[in-house]
Amino acid sequence: MIERTKIKPLLLAACLVFGGAAAAQAGEQVIVATTGGAYDAALRKFWFEPFTEKTGIKVVSVAATNAEMRAKAAAMVKTGNVTWDLYPDGEIQASAEAHRLTSEDLTEFCKSFQGRPDLVGDACISGGARLFSTATLMAYDPTAFKDGNPSSWADMWDQTKFPGGRSFPNFDDPWRVMAAALLADGVPRDKLFPLDVERALNKLDEIRPAISLWWKTGDQSVQGFRNGDYSIGQIWLTRANTLKAEGRQIGWSKQASFLVGDRLTIIKDAPNRANALKLVGYWLDHPEAQAGVCDELLCTPPSRKAIDLMSPAARAALPSDDDIRNYIVIPDAKWINDNAAMMLERWNAWIR
Repeated sequence: MIERTKIKPLLLAACLVFGGAAAAQAGEQVIVATTGGAYDAALRKFWFEPFTEKTGIKVVSVAATNAEMRAKAAAMVKTGNVTWDLYPDGEIQASAEAHRLTSEDLTEFCKSFQGRPDLVGDACISGGARLFSTATLMAYDPTAFKDGNPSSWADMWDQTKFPGGRSFPNFDDPWRVMAAALLADGVPRDKLFPLDVERALNKLDEIRPAISLWWKTGDQSVQGFRNGDYSIGQIWLTRANTLKAEGRQIGWSKQASFLVGDRLTIIKDAPNRANALKLVGYWLDHPEAQAGVCDELLCTPPSRKAIDLMSPAARAALPSDDDIRNYIVIPDAKWINDNAAMMLERWNAWIR
């Protein structure tokens, strides 16, 4: 039996031990770049906060555009001053040589996730772990048109039948704008690549006066719909669904969409590498986190179990096999990466 006089010292010692451990754990962190807004809010609610609750590791998110993330990662690795740990890079860019120069090879890490029946086959590869798949597509304000809604990229160019301003992205990845222009000009989906850049820019000349906004961030892409600045825009499905969740009138066309996705990229020499790997592992191991994020953003998670946990409405809105077979464009990643510099040079000269 412990004497009463010895209880306080023992309690004090215990508090020092556990309090010190808690303080050390509280100092643990991982720094993630995201595109901010609703995207960051969904990741934080369903992934970052539950991860912190379970591990004690604080997730610090910094906002940046996709172009800024890639440029920042490259600059940090080049100078040896890496302050971020990971960021979501595009599926296409994650397969490029430039990506391999600045990101950690996850081959060894991915071994524990290979062959798992609950995950898609490429859920974890050397270039990064799959965050989710989604689409870049044509979204529109259904209250702006009297005689039906647009469904194709050609409709976006038809300013007589579908009046109002237009919106397109303008960052370091112009292939999707050029591809939309070519499809609007009558190029068949199966003949889209290699892109005819000259023809695409000529087609874009036709619609350029109607462009109300060349957006650079996801938040910018939807703000114009909120303000009534344009009636049709090329935006991410995740952002279009944000507008819908706000109760706003918004529609989109699966017939005018490109299949895209993001991969979780750990930057070489990341200061919190071990914690970054834990965060990625938590994502792949927790279908409920994936389901929450993709229910909110409307995306396809890497876990089949996660899809089962999503709401019926969200599951119904995801691209079906028929959609992918008949309408949705799957981009030629190799061609895009091989010609990225050329496309960006031509784009920058045209957009000025």
